[in-house]
Amino acid sequence: MVYSRLNVVFGVVFCGFLLGSSNVHAAPLWVDLSQAVVVSAGQGDETEDVAATILVEELAKRSGIQLKIQQTWPESDRPVIAIATRNTKADWSNRIPRRDDLRLPEAQSEGFAIRVVDDPNKKSPAVFIVGADSRGAIYGVGRLLCELHCRKGEIKLDKALQIATAPEYPHRGHEMGYRALSNSYDAWSRAQYDQYIREQVLLGMNCVQNIPFQDGRTNELMQYPRPEMNRIIGEICDRYDVDYWVWTPVQFSLTDQKRRQAELKKHAKFYESTPRLDAVFVPGGDPGDNPPELVIPFMEDLAKLLAKSHPRAKVWVSLQDFDEPKIKFVMDYIAREQPDWLGGIVADTSALSIRETRMRLPKRYPVRSYPDITHTVECQFPVSWWDPAYAVTLVRESTNPRPVAYSTIFRRFAPHTDGFVTYSDGINDDVNKAVWSMLGWDSQQDAREILVQYAHFHFGAEAAESIADALLGLENNWQGSLAENASVDGVLALWQRLEEQHPELLKNWRFQQHLMRAYYDAYTRHRLLYETQLEQEALQTLAQAPKFGALTAMQRAERILQRVVSAPCRPELRARIDDLAEELFRSIGYQTSVERFGGSGAERGCVMDFVDRPLNDRWWLEAEFAKIRKISREQDRVARLDVIRTWEDPGPGSFYDDIGHVGKSPHVIRGEAINTDPEGRHAWNPGHTWVDEGRSRRRLSWLHHMRWPVGVDYDGLDPDARYVVRLTGQGESPLRGDGKKLPVTKRGSQIGEFQEFAVPAELTADGALRLTWDPVDETHVPWQKRSHLAEVWLLKQ
Repeated sequence: MVYSRLNVVFGVVFCGFLLGSSNVHAAPLWVDLSQAVVVSAGQGDETEDVAATILVEELAKRSGIQLKIQQTWPESDRPVIAIATRNTKADWSNRIPRRDDLRLPEAQSEGFAIRVVDDPNKKSPAVFIVGADSRGAIYGVGRLLCELHCRKGEIKLDKALQIATAPEYPHRGHEMGYRALSNSYDAWSRAQYDQYIREQVLLGMNCVQNIPFQDGRTNELMQYPRPEMNRIIGEICDRYDVDYWVWTPVQFSLTDQKRRQAELKKHAKFYESTPRLDAVFVPGGDPGDNPPELVIPFMEDLAKLLAKSHPRAKVWVSLQDFDEPKIKFVMDYIAREQPDWLGGIVADTSALSIRETRMRLPKRYPVRSYPDITHTVECQFPVSWWDPAYAVTLVRESTNPRPVAYSTIFRRFAPHTDGFVTYSDGINDDVNKAVWSMLGWDSQQDAREILVQYAHFHFGAEAAESIADALLGLENNWQGSLAENASVDGVLALWQRLEEQHPELLKNWRFQQHLMRAYYDAYTRHRLLYETQLEQEALQTLAQAPKFGALTAMQRAERILQRVVSAPCRPELRARIDDLAEELFRSIGYQTSVERFGGSGAERGCVMDFVDRPLNDRWWLEAEFAKIRKISREQDRVARLDVIRTWEDPGPGSFYDDIGHVGKSPHVIRGEAINTDPEGRHAWNPGHTWVDEGRSRRRLSWLHHMRWPVGVDYDGLDPDARYVVRLTGQGESPLRGDGKKLPVTKRGSQIGEFQEFAVPAELTADGALRLTWDPVDETHVPWQKRSHLAEVWLLKQ
């Protein structure tokens, strides 16, 4: 469903949202609110009182000033911040500036208006936050906090501020599951969960999705039993009047009646325990592989149980991992039965596109997306052509602000939906949550504008512009070849300047988190340059094997490679990263290491476990040297060393491409960019193989790979020469040259084995050649075993 844009901003909003605004506009005139009284229309337990309490508590954190809350208008000349809804009935209701047109933003669901009234004829200025409803009042407080300028002993606001706005999308949520798999949530207290949910609400979120059952593991970090925290999250949602969703996969066969009944009892017990529950989401798969013929009756039974405790709640389903016959069964059932218990479809793009889901679903049922904002590789929205140096160190779940990318993704998919609840497993995607929440409110907001609001809210007005740019810098760090991205050091310098100028922010976990990323990126780049140089020196040493002997050459090469230990690169950066990781664990329970901080798994944000992982092929070379030492004949040892030495340098007239490496694939044809193909449906994005818990000793080129590139293009070939194509990868490689199938001359289908193809002379007679690959249907093959390409050589004979 497409929603018309409701946001209307009246007057001039001075929050530094526009680039260069400080140089163009006159300085604002301020209203001093340091001595203000907060007037609430609530009666002690209504949402206006909650909104007032939030405002007073958040202002105290920012300014040290404790404002007073009261229900009556003050007799004194002190400024007033008044919080109300359009239907407020209080003895001061006549003071509220109202506009009666029901089409205005502040009259729409969850909308609000903020107006500063500073009439010289009045005794004192007043700031009015008027919500269309109770949620609108809280969102108004959130926006005001993004506009107020606070520092120790001072609270002030631009007199010209006039805002009226309402959200575009009705579902704007984030997953915050309390389970051991999380990289941070599992370590939280009730107060930390409350604060985090509050902050997300203030930036526009209106629903929280918990994971009450899946992954039954516990750990020493958990402060509460799982059932208790499930209830607590419901209480927090009820306090802030946001929807409480739960994700409840079925991980057993529904033909097992005993387990089915036990699952229903578990659900019923949970439903009865929580004060609020708005939606139960049952995914079709991942995990779970029950057919819809069994899933739908199970959902019907869940709906009956749900109605007993939460009569307004609904059950939702996704089509994840369903094939077309299963999708058709679900859609036919919905069209035929029109069940009232069904809340809608959660669109997961692995089965059916969001657009197709909306088109095939009856209009009475909403569509909600489930975007993955927490992962960077081997996921729904991978970083495009992510440098392998990042993939082997930051892995899948690192701190990942991607405001520009996710703004593009949001605008592509959101118009076919009624909103979203993002997939998240911790705080690593905190910026991305804000981006999605604010775009769900106003899809046309600029990415930098969003970051300025985010930074203003969390770090204060003074640093907001600089931090917004610093966050954009972190996203830019991941663009292109890391070795060639000299701006990474500039981004670190910006964060270091912020660190120096705003030492008070060093206690803020969000600042710690992104500061650590800046140090980590720069350290990784310096290590990459250093270790690449060491590897080149070691390979040059291997060229001396015929003269000094293979054993001596390997020994000298190993000594060169070991300089990474004896003469480490940039130890001061490494030490700062270590300190920040420790501080993040203490401040917010962020688990960046399995051993040190109790992370649930190396792949789950444990970047400290890979901070010193080799960025060259040292591990592979050491393993190869060990094999070569077992070869009896010196001639064979020298021959193998020559293969290793010339692996990426096949000689004049020949070419090498590391297919999945953005900096080593000059002949690879790139596919569509994220703006037109964010999910990689039209062209494959390089992936990363996770083996041996991230400590595989394979060549790095065998870890980062591609299903098939769009093509590999060569020009300037010798028209009189003959060529051979050599490949490494896994499985099949249905290769064509200029559209003609090439004959296989050497077969190999395992990692590291060579496959070779003869190139007919007529194909290179014009001095050019394009390689392409035929599609292979491997839907029946587990994804880890599917064919992919790692390296391509074109060898001149």
